[in-house]
Amino acid sequence: MRLLKLAFLSAIIGVLAGTASALFLVALAWATDFRVAHPDIIVALPFAGFAIGWMYHRFGRAAAGGNTLIIAQIHSNNAPIPARMTPMILVGTVVTHLFGGSAGREGTAIQMGASLADTLRRLLERIGLTIAPDERRWLLLAGMSGGFASVFGTPAAGFVFALEVPRVGRIDTDGIAPCLIAACVGDVVTRAWGVGHAHYPALPVTPIDAGLLINVVLVGAACGLVARAFVALTDAIRHQLRTRIPYPPLRPLIGGVIVLLMVALAGTRDYLGLSLPLLQASVSGVDVPPLAFAGKLAFTAVTLGSGFVGGEVTPLFVMGSTLGHALGGIVGVDPAFMAALALVAVFAGASKTPLACAIMGVELFGGGAAIYSMVICVAAYLAAGRRGIYASQRIELRQDD
Repeated sequence: MRLLKLAFLSAIIGVLAGTASALFLVALAWATDFRVAHPDIIVALPFAGFAIGWMYHRFGRAAAGGNTLIIAQIHSNNAPIPARMTPMILVGTVVTHLFGGSAGREGTAIQMGASLADTLRRLLERIGLTIAPDERRWLLLAGMSGGFASVFGTPAAGFVFALEVPRVGRIDTDGIAPCLIAACVGDVVTRAWGVGHAHYPALPVTPIDAGLLINVVLVGAACGLVARAFVALTDAIRHQLRTRIPYPPLRPLIGGVIVLLMVALAGTRDYLGLSLPLLQASVSGVDVPPLAFAGKLAFTAVTLGSGFVGGEVTPLFVMGSTLGHALGGIVGVDPAFMAALALVAVFAGASKTPLACAIMGVELFGGGAAIYSMVICVAAYLAAGRRGIYASQRIELRQDD
């Protein structure tokens, strides 16, 4: 009976998360198209940053905790995930992208999914349905899974991501059924709303070759170092602004000014928003600037470190694909092939979820090079160190690791 209850609730969470993701993706596409059609709108980025900062300062309260709060509650189960998190992160992320901030989508989807899951739990408890503490934890994992799966169209990766992300070094299999159900339902619901996802060229069937394997490991290690640099730079910017600027709304205002200065210095707007054209060019074999990964890293670190909201994953995809494209040419491997493999590797290092990222690589590019997707994600994970983008992750490795 308990399993049926959790299955039913997980399906409802999948519907809610999939619907929220569909709305978010439509709004995000509109914001991106509007910014591209009206490029001068980016001059208002500092003011947009102030508005986002003021909104969270005035109304955010616990919602400002974002992914850190969600993962912390999976561990501690001692505070609610506020319902206001869903509209605030949706509006804040769309505004960030509308005016040119460099951010992603996964953080928004995860926060919406978990917030909706916990809101559903509170509503059910008010009408007399008992939700045990461990069941609440599984429903939060289901919300994360449904959100991740539906926003990227990768249900298998979304399912594994929710099980892998709370604890580095341990797969949390307790919530395996709720996460699987929510991921599948969320993906189906988003597609049922008529919202599609990007398609990538399938990688050819590639047998194991010693030389290629070594090159993939080397590129994976480089992806891990880039992930480490991104985490360190974002944390440093966040720490410096929090230390020096006591009034929170001023921090993203300053970040917006810095981003505009960086646009002027770089002479390009390629690093604003999601930067999907760079990603598409990389995996298609079209030339991209060899240091494009560094540009996307810097723009994203300033945007998120200063207090704009959104996710990290798509920018990390861009860093990985452009880095893989550049290094592929250096090591003598097809740049498009290496770009496709590296696309998920920087995220694997930054999120500490190599299994989910390897599976995501297979979902996006087919199973022809599955073993290489696994190898590059593990190499990046090992090279990235223990710090990641989710501060409340628990490290559960052996002391001699």
